[in-house]
Amino acid sequence: MPARKKPGRPIGRKAPRKGTQRKMKLGGQMNESGLNPPGGKRAGQKPDPNQPDAWNGSRWTNWGAIAYGSVGTMISLNTTEGEDKLTDTVKTTSGYFSSGGGSLIAGTIYTGSLADSNEKYYFNITQTHPDSASAETQFSVAYGHAGGSGSDTDAGDVRGPTAAIYGQLATTFLGENEVSGGFRISTNEGSNPTNKTLDSGVRDEDVYVLVGKRERYKDRINKKNWTIILSGSTATGSGATVHLTDDSDTTKGTGTVAGRRYNIVSGTLGTAVGDAASDRVFGWFYPEMGTMIFSQAELSASISGPGSGSTGFSSSHAAGTFEDTTRITASFVKGGGGVASESMGFAPNLVANANPANALRFINCLQQGSSEIKMRAEEDKVSVSYFCRVRAKDLNFSNNPTFVSGSHNEISNPDMWGNPQVYITGIGLYGTGNTLVAIGKLSTPLKKNFSTESTIKVKLTY
Repeated sequence: MPARKKPGRPIGRKAPRKGTQRKMKLGGQMNESGLNPPGGKRAGQKPDPNQPDAWNGSRWTNWGAIAYGSVGTMISLNTTEGEDKLTDTVKTTSGYFSSGGGSLIAGTIYTGSLADSNEKYYFNITQTHPDSASAETQFSVAYGHAGGSGSDTDAGDVRGPTAAIYGQLATTFLGENEVSGGFRISTNEGSNPTNKTLDSGVRDEDVYVLVGKRERYKDRINKKNWTIILSGSTATGSGATVHLTDDSDTTKGTGTVAGRRYNIVSGTLGTAVGDAASDRVFGWFYPEMGTMIFSQAELSASISGPGSGSTGFSSSHAAGTFEDTTRITASFVKGGGGVASESMGFAPNLVANANPANALRFINCLQQGSSEIKMRAEEDKVSVSYFCRVRAKDLNFSNNPTFVSGSHNEISNPDMWGNPQVYITGIGLYGTGNTLVAIGKLSTPLKKNFSTESTIKVKLTY
């Protein structure tokens, strides 16, 4: 008895294969969209020659052939980490200073111009003369005293600016249970330095602070890769120099409300001299905050200046004539009174009814002899790689309108009926709501048909 043919299937026709038109959404799901039959055909009408599959009453169930209103060029991604997505973070460094420079030497350190109301609290450091159009603020420096000494308190009737600086630093960098106790940098009970200037349990009554600019240090100041060289004189007039860096190379630091903290010790570019924090601690370094807080007692012990207690002042020039003035000009900044040698150290003037501008002492000691600041900024670069996997059944048609023709959207080239040949030239990534968030072009078009598969890696760095 001859074999019976199944009804409804013409002889020589391939068995129908079911497929879907896909839409891509990062982290989303594939979904089908109801489409009218090609050319506006309805159920019961014969399909086009290049669309051999059956009509199910609402759409043609084809296996990749072009359907009316869609070209099937979108695929969903599984954005679960480790599936179609991999994330990597790389730390990069660059010079901290203007134009990517990695250092400022004494001859290029200047005091920037400020309003009179601001000089009571801080001063800026620029990398060139403040009259220059290229002058930019590199750091800010300030002096804080727990009791307000070294600033105008109107004979004790008002809270001095130095007390405001000290209080702001304490609330920002110390825990709630430490604020009232103040900074204990010199004593540093944790390391118990042998050469400390203050006794255990005694707080630092006053501190100097150097604050970086966020746009320059980016995510953080690169630890173990900075040096500050300060130069001045001792109480007897002899020259003195200290080299300072952090101890992150040998310690894990201390967790604080302002991020991880490291000790500022004698040394260069992360290499400590002597026994580091066990020997002596000059200050605390907060890389994520771009801030260094120095113990006045420790700095003065090394570079006090011959005129301890005199009024501090600084020239905007690396060298030049010092003038008596109590205001900031384009050329000179000064607290008033004294001679140049009297401010080449960190012993402050603790007058209570004037503004001796003690913060300028820090700048003075950056402008002398071999003084220098070396520093680099650090930034986290996040790289996300998406693996766009194009399987044999996917992306075998073009969204170029010339790919099809006629009212039935037939493939223009009959030689491609059943196995089109196309080329992938670009990849687009879509987010929520099918919003295009990234697009890229391939260096060479990639041939694609029902016999090939490809994986295209898209890497985004930000």
